[in-house]
Amino acid sequence: MAAALIHRGPDDAGAHIDPEHGVHLAFRRLAVVDIAGGRQPMWNEDGTVCVLFNGEIYNHRALRAALLAKGHVFRTDRSDTEVLVHGYEEWGESLPARLNGMFAFVIWDRARRRLFAARDRFGEKPFYYAARSGFFAFASELSALIRHPGVDRVIDPVALQKFFAHGYIPAPNALYRGVRKLPGGCSLTLDLDRFEVRERRYWRFAIDADEHSPDQRIPELTEELRCLLDAAVARRLASDVPLGVFLSGGLDSSLVLALAARHRPADSLDTFTIGFDEPSFDESAHARQVAAAIGSRHHERILDFGTARDLLPSVLARLDEPTGDASILPTYQLCAFAREHVTVALSGDGGDELFAGYDPFAALAPAVWYDRLVPPPAHRLLRGVTDRLPRADSNMSLDFKIRRALMGLSYGANVRMPVWMSPLDPARMGALFDNPLSAEELYSEAIAAWDQAGARNPVDRTLEFFTNFYLQDDILAKTDRASMMVSLESRAVFLDNDVVDFCARLPHGYKYRRGERKFLLRRAAEGLVPATVLKRPKKGFGIPLAKWLRQMPPAPASLPTPGMREGWMEARWSAARAGQEDERLLLWSWLSLQGVIGRNGVLDAAA
Repeated sequence: MAAALIHRGPDDAGAHIDPEHGVHLAFRRLAVVDIAGGRQPMWNEDGTVCVLFNGEIYNHRALRAALLAKGHVFRTDRSDTEVLVHGYEEWGESLPARLNGMFAFVIWDRARRRLFAARDRFGEKPFYYAARSGFFAFASELSALIRHPGVDRVIDPVALQKFFAHGYIPAPNALYRGVRKLPGGCSLTLDLDRFEVRERRYWRFAIDADEHSPDQRIPELTEELRCLLDAAVARRLASDVPLGVFLSGGLDSSLVLALAARHRPADSLDTFTIGFDEPSFDESAHARQVAAAIGSRHHERILDFGTARDLLPSVLARLDEPTGDASILPTYQLCAFAREHVTVALSGDGGDELFAGYDPFAALAPAVWYDRLVPPPAHRLLRGVTDRLPRADSNMSLDFKIRRALMGLSYGANVRMPVWMSPLDPARMGALFDNPLSAEELYSEAIAAWDQAGARNPVDRTLEFFTNFYLQDDILAKTDRASMMVSLESRAVFLDNDVVDFCARLPHGYKYRRGERKFLLRRAAEGLVPATVLKRPKKGFGIPLAKWLRQMPPAPASLPTPGMREGWMEARWSAARAGQEDERLLLWSWLSLQGVIGRNGVLDAAA
């Protein structure tokens, strides 16, 4: 199992075997902070508590000072790992709520015969586990977990349908039966005496804003946000290995670079950009301008169809779970490119989710009028009309946006966002699956979150959906897998605890105002980034997927997958290649699934 994770930790390995208690622990390390002193498993001074830890704790110095004041004895000078050992001794299961960082850790409490595990607020770092009577196994990746003979490679049919409904598998679901993803913001405790696993949630992103905040507060809030982001960047610059910045030329990454240049000489910062030979997708010129204005050492590489085609099999085969997000390809190339120069890279992940940067926010108001004016029987007619529109290859093209929007508008508000992004319309699930789930079952997690949301405003509810689901199980999972494939650590500045807590209190009108997305964030960036960055519309980190899919070789026959109808996907592929259908999200999702099960294999549930 540990050998399967060598890409996540190429620098060191450690293990602890305790036959008396039946506990076997193994670890692979990517050494970033306290290279000499941070070996794991790491124990307390009397050998009763140890930790395995993946990630970074950005407030470890403050926690160390508090623990020293309480009499704890540290063996290292500055290891953030050791803070977890003594923090657990002092605060027990309330420890995760005190941490500002990205983490998945497991603590073995030998004296109490107890295993305690936790995952960071948003799930930046992964944690999978399988549990049954007398058996518990865990790992950072499914590829490691299924190496254990006690874990079967049997696809969970519910998780599989949820994948095609979302484009990702929402936690706590996982691809294989009997396996769970510990959701972000959650911890678990395993009592070895009773062999009971207990999960608890210690944090969830929820908006609690004062919607009556006057506009006179805008200058004050702008300065507060700028200071919080500056501190978040400073915390993430701590590293004993070379560090750089991912730079797209958009608002979020440009602001991260500008703030980093406040704390380090700009010409000591390496920036990395992936461009495309398709002009409508290429932002490399904008990134180049930002790097020149701030003064970083800029590096640029182009991803063309030939490179993408060659990368595709190996990248998809190394995914833990399939992804409907085709930007995994440029993200992987960006990480591999950066790893040639640095070991750590700062990213702008989370900015769109926290500050309303996505297209659907612009569709919320029209959706209200659509619901009032268009009777349900007319939905199918309108969708049929838009299906005849000329098809463009861009994910930002008008015809693509209209078709996706109308698909979402055919459903209730509590599932509209996930349906809008769905690779496969819930109404068509029966064409692909023998026993299709209802929309309510497919989106049960999103429905529960929508219905239980404290915020009543649709902008805030939509922000909570993107932040609690899409960010965790799509964006952050994609970045983690792509970066860890090449042993690179990616740090998300916007997910700093203080920044997130500020956003949770911020009225929605300071995020999305009269058609302007990221309203307050743009004002916080004034004077720090070039003015052209503030005026540019958002362009996602996408690829010319529709065009590239048409250029791919004919699709091979589907690998046998229990519950999926044979031949239907091949027909969709042929229609898309002939320009008769636009199935780019569905076809990519299917390719991704084929790559994953082709590597790991699938056992029939009836076997």
